[in-house]
Amino acid sequence: MTGPSTPPAPQSRGGRWIQHWDPEDETFWNETGEKIARRNLFFSVLSEHIGFSIWTLWSVLVLFMGPEYGLTPADKFMLTSMVTLVGAVVRVPYTFAVAIFGGRNWTIISATMLLVPTVCAFMVMEPGTSFSTFLLVGLLAGVGGGNFASSMTNINAFFPLRQKGWALGLNAGGGNIGVPVIQLVALAIIGASGGPRVLLGIYIPLILVAAVLATLYMDNIENVKNDTGAAKDAAKDAHTWIMSFLYVGTFGSFIGYSFAFGQVLTNQFGRTPLQAAYVTFIGPLLGSLIRPVGGWLADRYGGAKITLYNFVAMGVATAVLIAASMEKSLVLFTVAFVVLFVLTGVGNGSTYKMIPGIFQTKALAKGLRGEEAASHGRRLSGASMGLIGAVGALGGVGINLAFRQSFLSYGSGTGAFVAFLAFYGVCFVVCWAVYLRRTVARTPSTTATSEAKPQLSYAEV
Repeated sequence: MTGPSTPPAPQSRGGRWIQHWDPEDETFWNETGEKIARRNLFFSVLSEHIGFSIWTLWSVLVLFMGPEYGLTPADKFMLTSMVTLVGAVVRVPYTFAVAIFGGRNWTIISATMLLVPTVCAFMVMEPGTSFSTFLLVGLLAGVGGGNFASSMTNINAFFPLRQKGWALGLNAGGGNIGVPVIQLVALAIIGASGGPRVLLGIYIPLILVAAVLATLYMDNIENVKNDTGAAKDAAKDAHTWIMSFLYVGTFGSFIGYSFAFGQVLTNQFGRTPLQAAYVTFIGPLLGSLIRPVGGWLADRYGGAKITLYNFVAMGVATAVLIAASMEKSLVLFTVAFVVLFVLTGVGNGSTYKMIPGIFQTKALAKGLRGEEAASHGRRLSGASMGLIGAVGALGGVGINLAFRQSFLSYGSGTGAFVAFLAFYGVCFVVCWAVYLRRTVARTPSTTATSEAKPQLSYAEV
């Protein structure tokens, strides 16, 4: 197949629509596509990074909220649970938004929307404010969680299948790192005896910068627009929901632990907010940095295999956490928790690499070839990513609610960790049974295809 050797459309800083985009064509990719894709990736990461920071803002703000605020530990877990819930739910419409508005246009809109929860939090963050007001303003911060879905859907369209693991891992990892960054900034502010409004005042201009840079340097892809039917098709596919379940175990763990880590240290081990802040950023930081590595490993060895072994490692780390919690060993608990964060990052990268591979494999099984197969795979994988990201983020809600109940019932997080260990075991079984166990094809195909290939092999996805 011969591809164009010049840019598909003039790339003005006004963000013109790209009329033709074929990253699977190596000539096109090497001469024009890669440069454009990498530029969009960079500014997508910036916007998503700040979105994650605003989404996890309340995991930091609750550390500032001492006895004078009148909130119990259960109140704080409920607050962070609801913020996580909104961030998960809005990922669904954010996925549609890329097809409706275009990737660049929606990045500008979604970045600008981050001003609402940040300014509102700046206004109400003081003792005497009611819990219901904090809860309402916290819910607004959930819009930051939606940025991930639209960003991943957009970047998925820019890169060829052979580089999706790396590109999606870098995009997501750069966004995820917004969690430890805001925690580090909060640590510096707490250490300098500053208040929460200082933190909020830092992020308001950063939001504006991200929106302006997206306006100047990002692009829309024409053939992604107006394909809202792709999400309906993705929702009908069983693999969307199977991968959603696995993503609950990886990303749900990452975002849930990011919200809860500091609170567990303060409530179970008696750490002060400053002492907790000294270590809470380490897990999310390493988990974010390792995510592209998880994608790279999946590119090389197969996402299903890396995901499977990763769930084993997550189970071992959780078992160590249970032992450390029961023995009240702060050092072992902290080390095991950080290791678990790292493993969630690896799993985040490997699971997202699986998604485009699964739909590409299904396209080939249907008899599609070349660009037709690649286009079909991109269409469904891009749409499914938002749904998978939304369901996966609900895992963060479950983790915070589990911790809340565990502290109410037992005064520690041990009971919650036991539940998490059991869940990782189920994830292992599902991953093995669906993507690695040798069975006949599960999806319909023509007789000729079935005879030539008696099963759909997902081991390399």
